[in-house]
Amino acid sequence: MPVTPFPRPRSFSATPGDGPAPGAPVTVTLDPSLPGQGFRLDTSADGIAVSHADAVGLRYALATLDQLRAGPDFGDVAYRVADHPDFPVRGFLLDVSRDRVPTRRTLARWVQVLALARVNALELYTEHTFAFSGHEEVWRDASPLTADDVRWLDGLCAAHGIELVCNQNTLGHVERWLRHEAYAQRAENEEGFTAWGRHHPPGTLEPTADNADFVAGLLEEVVPLFRTRRVNIGADEPFELGTGKSAGRVREEGLGSVYFDHVARVAGPWLERGYAVEFWADVLGDHPELTGRVPAGAVPVVWQYDSPSLTAAAGLRNGFRERAGLLRQVGAPFWVAPGASNWNSLLGRFDNAVENMVDAAEVGLEHSARGYLNTSWGDGGHWDPPSVAFGPALFGGAVSWCLEANRDLDVAAVLDEHVLADPTGTVGRVLVRTGRVCADLGVPMLNASPLHRALQEADGLADSDVPTSERLREALDVLARCREDLRTADPACADGDVVVRELTQAIRLAELAARYLLPRAEGAEGPDPATARALLAELDALVQEQRACWLLRARPGGLDDSTARFTALRRALVRAGARDG
Repeated sequence: MPVTPFPRPRSFSATPGDGPAPGAPVTVTLDPSLPGQGFRLDTSADGIAVSHADAVGLRYALATLDQLRAGPDFGDVAYRVADHPDFPVRGFLLDVSRDRVPTRRTLARWVQVLALARVNALELYTEHTFAFSGHEEVWRDASPLTADDVRWLDGLCAAHGIELVCNQNTLGHVERWLRHEAYAQRAENEEGFTAWGRHHPPGTLEPTADNADFVAGLLEEVVPLFRTRRVNIGADEPFELGTGKSAGRVREEGLGSVYFDHVARVAGPWLERGYAVEFWADVLGDHPELTGRVPAGAVPVVWQYDSPSLTAAAGLRNGFRERAGLLRQVGAPFWVAPGASNWNSLLGRFDNAVENMVDAAEVGLEHSARGYLNTSWGDGGHWDPPSVAFGPALFGGAVSWCLEANRDLDVAAVLDEHVLADPTGTVGRVLVRTGRVCADLGVPMLNASPLHRALQEADGLADSDVPTSERLREALDVLARCREDLRTADPACADGDVVVRELTQAIRLAELAARYLLPRAEGAEGPDPATARALLAELDALVQEQRACWLLRARPGGLDDSTARFTALRRALVRAGARDG
């Protein structure tokens, strides 16, 4: 049977007949008329002919040839492939700041997966998890990446045709710095802020020249470790901006102007050195007066992590067309950034990820975006294992390479064949099926799963976010079957045993959450005392297994912070278990 390579090419034919014999001649021709990174590949009885636009195109042509050659019928099929990417930059962001700092082995595995998907840029998102000199107090307990780690990974990425890009936040999301006394005075609001019904610790820098110099010093230390001439300075979600120390200035100048002054201060030195400087476009997208101020070389990145159908079900209309509305109207260039939907979910939100990524690709192509940055965040203690994001990473790479050829990709099959080497076809299918459980619950929750939220918030989960008992029982049935299916899996990849173990653990956590919610779905306040005590014993065992699975993939720093997030549920179960005592 002819082989269809991954990602699916934009032009592909396989004709039964005479293919190349073993040892057939291979001709390689540079053809600058081909689109950048593009190639043509022809196999026949006469041999193998490769034409390529550039060195990158040659890399992808030979990778495609390797996949075709692996098929048992290679010598009996004549192949014709013509291919080039939709987006010149096809990136993947890996959050290494939300407790989970990957081991080198895990980072190497990610490089392998991303190279397969023709992702050509990997961004490591850091807040406090780089070993900045003179700031040991901030990263001491985080098992941070070191300069040697970055140099090693940069070389590994280069060998696989991937740029390693520094992604260091420089305005919002710096709570891990501001919690320390030595840095607290840098906060916009030193007492924190209240939003979404609860109080939060300070997380945004006051936009001063001194703070711009402070983050500039961090960048000066870390950015030169990366060989690429691109950097992402973040600057997203400065929730407190204009509500504290900068309030007077914001009243006089406007929030957008104050925000962009800070971004310009941080980006300016790197733009002057010829770097491309990415920054998140959420604030820019709300302030039309700023669009003319974006200098050449600065790249607004429009992010949106929920699909159009999910946001519509939640009463919103906020796909990429609306998210990038202002930039589209004024014709300003931008990149698109969908999400792998792994975070706040345990098992992922697979259908949301697929629709979100297709939406990003469609809007990006319509507006000639040059970059597509798929994102894998770690909110909520980064409980989800890396393998939950493997499928969305493959899909995002494929649709950013060629949307029309890959929008209906069988991700489970690609996982089993190319990533997991599972001849039983089990693990990829389980990853996709369990990733659909969140949607099956029928609760249109944005950026999260009700099962994950139940484990983190326990009694704090709103009644409207509790699925029906019927939906919970159906989910429990699916999860049990998938967990049992994993017993028959036989992945031959080097981390196959780890994938099965961590996926089994994630399923068991999801089952615990569903059983915890079931009494509420049936009209009770919560589990009865006997059930609560049984769930408590199970939870304690699962937390220990969570710790063991974590250490198979990640460094120990952050593990205690991550597992501490089970505390609310444990307390709720202790209270419920003691009601008749």
